[in-house]
Amino acid sequence: MRESVSLAAIQGVPDIQPKDDLVAILGDCVARDGGVEDGDILCVAHKIVSKAEGNVIELAHVAPSPEATELAQTLNKDPAKVEVVLRQSNLFVMSWRRPGQNEGTMICEHRLGYISANAAVDESNSADGTVITLPDDPDASAARLGRGLEDRFGVTLGVVITDTFGRPWRLGQVNVAIGLYKVPAKTSDIGSSA
Repeated sequence: MRESVSLAAIQGVPDIQPKDDLVAILGDCVARDGGVEDGDILCVAHKIVSKAEGNVIELAHVAPSPEATELAQTLNKDPAKVEVVLRQSNLFVMSWRRPGQNEGTMICEHRLGYISANAAVDESNSADGTVITLPDDPDASAARLGRGLEDRFGVTLGVVITDTFGRPWRLGQVNVAIGLYKVPAKTSDIGSSA
């Protein structure tokens, strides 16, 4: 039996703001693109989920700790941003700043268990002076989005919320699933030995 996968980008998604209704916004975009079918899987960058859920932090309102201030000086980072990274982390693993590198990098274990650069605290696609953090509960976020879209379209859908991760000692980035709804997190033990 031959199986195939097709991918399609959702067009016309606007810049998401805190408290935006993602179900309505993404539902309208999907409807304009021809709708969805039973069994489709929607992959969503965590950033729009985080923004809609209000996981945007104004750095001017963050008081850096002495640890954050010291790390910021070594890494040439904003102390408030370093403080947000530390608050998002269970464990600070290591940091470095290479010669010629503008800002250094912190490797941390995020509160959700992911090992990533800067505990996934991100400035891209955020307003000046703000950073975006991961959703508090990505699986719950995926479920809310999935249920809302299923109700609207009358089909069964899967949702994957993703984040971009670097890989140690490798160039490039990969997208990693951080939240799932009706999509298995792993497959059965394929090829396991008895």
